[in-house]
Amino acid sequence: MTGVSIAAETSTRVLGLGNDILADDALGLLVARQAAARFGNQVEVVSSSQAGFHVMDELLGVSRLLVVDCIRTGAARPGTVYVFNQHAIPPAPAVSSHSLGIFEVLAVARRLGLRVPAECVILAVEAADCTTVGGAMHPDVAAAIPEVIERIGRFLAV
Repeated sequence: MTGVSIAAETSTRVLGLGNDILADDALGLLVARQAAARFGNQVEVVSSSQAGFHVMDELLGVSRLLVVDCIRTGAARPGTVYVFNQHAIPPAPAVSSHSLGIFEVLAVARRLGLRVPAECVILAVEAADCTTVGGAMHPDVAAAIPEVIERIGRFLAV
């Protein structure tokens, strides 16, 4: 999805992020496909393998945004579901513009005067492996998908 225009605005968007050839990193894309099948008549669902500024177009033109991705903290078992909002975590220091996270990209968009969502929530699932090309998704990460889908339903019901 590129070039979101004001005329094409929707109130809520679900954005699945990931790379379907990198083991657990496929999570966001798989969830986006399932969310589109289940909630596609209620919400716009998009997916992207991009990161940093390359994902900015997917963040604009809606009032609510729910991002689904995996995360590797090492602090919890694979499959643990986290919920983050822009007020709960401080901006991460970036070494370069290529390593900016969603909240940092939204901050830049705000400074540029672009229309960003008033509400942005990230559903992240603890991953075991996000780097093995062609690797299988960890069973506990795959088992978290129904919970993530259920949480998307709750987000949409608000």
